[in-house]
Amino acid sequence: MGEHAEEKETADQPTKRKVDWRAGGGRAAGILASVVRWAGLIFAAILVLHVVFVIGEANAGNGIVSFVRGWADGLLLGFKDLFMPEDAKLRVLINYGIAAIFWMVVTGIVAKIIRRVGGAN
Repeated sequence: MGEHAEEKETADQPTKRKVDWRAGGGRAAGILASVVRWAGLIFAAILVLHVVFVIGEANAGNGIVSFVRGWADGLLLGFKDLFMPEDAKLRVLINYGIAAIFWMVVTGIVAKIIRRVGGAN
């Protein structure tokens, strides 16, 4: 009668499972890599949308157009004056297009590195 419930072993008690920390780390690396890829895709989409607005001569006073322009200018990094053709639309197309490709390539590489280091498949 002096036995405690914690000390009493019965056949119907489940055994403790071992935690596979490597599998959890692999899943976390996979999620982080996916977030990085999505961020690159969103950044590239903002840049491409800005190019569409400029080529289509969208109203610069519109809230959406100015919001996209603000974000696109921030994401442009050092590509703003990389090429300087005479035509302003061509200049935006080339420089912002290169920046969009840059974001897709760089985030793709970073995502692969995260997956390999984290052990994700």
